[in-house]
Amino acid sequence: MFIPEHYKNNDIKEIHDFLKNNSFGILINTIEGKPWGTHIPLELSKNSDDKDILVGHIAKANLQSKNLVDGDEVLCIFNGPHSYISSSWYQQEEVPTWNYIAVHVYGTVKIQTAEELLTSLHALVNKYEQKSEQPISLDNMSKKTMGQVNGIIGFEILVNDIQAVNKLSQGRSHDHPKIISELEKQGAPEKAVADEMKKRMT
Repeated sequence: MFIPEHYKNNDIKEIHDFLKNNSFGILINTIEGKPWGTHIPLELSKNSDDKDILVGHIAKANLQSKNLVDGDEVLCIFNGPHSYISSSWYQQEEVPTWNYIAVHVYGTVKIQTAEELLTSLHALVNKYEQKSEQPISLDNMSKKTMGQVNGIIGFEILVNDIQAVNKLSQGRSHDHPKIISELEKQGAPEKAVADEMKKRMT
């Protein structure tokens, strides 16, 4: 994606933390020359060679699954907080803009075995059930319920390239206090952008 140099994020630890905390992404490949996207959780992990991978699954009924084959390159897009930025918050006249955080991951597909898929499903459920008052476990589900696994395919995406952008009014540090103040008056998405800006204030 297009990233002006002053918005580029090269901090791999920060990017990994972002992917772990914003793991609901968009998997994109091409079907008959047309881009195709599916919104799914894509969990950052390591393979047996200690290489970074994204792990996910999709329904076999999804046409995208018929076009996911070993060795194919795909794009995964992850979005973080974002907000409209009014230029009325600036000291001088300027056009309004949008602040946001996003990561694009390019990688190579490897289709999982049935055993690998089941292992990744356990990891996914266990991660997100931690916040539940009465967490469930796939270990306790009936064979009938778990039979639904036959309707999905699992895959790993070996990470080949990561492009990360933090567009947070970097060129307007003199306006940051006002921008942050105005964002904090609004809802949760805007406050999240304000929080990200405050983390980076010097």
